[in-house]
Amino acid sequence: MGAMQDWLADQARVRGLRGIVRGTLSRPADAGAAGDTAALGSPTPDSPILDSPILDLASNDYLGLATDPRLQAAGIAAVARYGTGARSSRVVTGTHPVHAELEAALAALTGQPAALAFSSGYTANLGILTALGGPGTLIVRDEHAHASLIDGARLSRSPLEVFPHQDLKTLERLLAQRSQPRAVVVIESIYSVLGDAADVAATADLCARHDALLVVDEAHGIGVAGGGRGAVHAAGLAGAGHVAVTATLSKALGAQGGAVLGSAALREHLVNTARSFIFDTGLAPCAAAAAAEACRIVAAEPGRVEAVGRNAALIAGALGLERAAGAVQSVPVGPAVRAAGLAARLEEAGVLVGCFRPPSVPDGISRLRLTARADLSPEQLRAAAALIRTLLSLTEVPA
Repeated sequence: MGAMQDWLADQARVRGLRGIVRGTLSRPADAGAAGDTAALGSPTPDSPILDSPILDLASNDYLGLATDPRLQAAGIAAVARYGTGARSSRVVTGTHPVHAELEAALAALTGQPAALAFSSGYTANLGILTALGGPGTLIVRDEHAHASLIDGARLSRSPLEVFPHQDLKTLERLLAQRSQPRAVVVIESIYSVLGDAADVAATADLCARHDALLVVDEAHGIGVAGGGRGAVHAAGLAGAGHVAVTATLSKALGAQGGAVLGSAALREHLVNTARSFIFDTGLAPCAAAAAAEACRIVAAEPGRVEAVGRNAALIAGALGLERAAGAVQSVPVGPAVRAAGLAARLEEAGVLVGCFRPPSVPDGISRLRLTARADLSPEQLRAAAALIRTLLSLTEVPA
């Protein structure tokens, strides 16, 4: 073996020892069957979860829209009209009427003046930060910001400061002491690991006082917070010139893609300068059509958003957790190997949960991440919580 092959083998061995091996095995929609739960003491012998297809508490399909017939019909109609792909960059021939429909639907849902659709939420975050960054722009981000925001800040070639999670006093000091003429502050409205909410209003006020642009990643806020319109809208900041929003279409909206929302001037700047927009093939028309339909459903059916809140409260109460702000409920379990072992045992018993380990979280604070989807019943959630409580009570969980 060569040097690179030896290094790859060593890296794989280290991942195994640390309990941070990941995989991409697909699970069919009708994957069933809970495994043998005798070792768990049969905590809920009559639970429907033990006799039905595997229960998904891991996905980000918060509103249950990914399999909604209306989204499917919209996507199929778009494929019939436009084909399976956009064919080129949006600035060449890759913009179709369905993209304008999507951007209008996103703007209407969030109350923003304009929207620009990207191929993913990741590329949307890369696009806005690299297009606004440079030597004259200080980027200041929360330490818990998503990997796409970290990478966008790095690629922007801007001077960068990182402030402790939710520490607005440190943020204000960094903005007050800056030497750059421009500043961009980067936060999430609801953080994906802990599930806690940012104080969007206070952060935006601070940014206004220090002439900084606030970029709020609403990946876990759109469809969940503010009646589904997002935390920025709930804070009364929709359309504020010093606030921009990024979003993904692949979570609560049940489709694929991403977007930046804000002023018309910001949209025009991104169309002309955002490399992850200019040099990327446009969002597939079927995904754009499905996401546009999802925006209309979220606005018309507030009961879906309310169901997420009820189910989140049920999970938190059943597990003795402090209720998190959004759909994500986070259970700290300690070392990565224990988190992986717990997730594996739960899957054997018919429950899928997220398993957050390094590098998603620091060493020693790995956690199980449970998604309170709107389309899950209280009975399913109570059964799953009983199973989780039983496993958490075990002193040793095999990896």
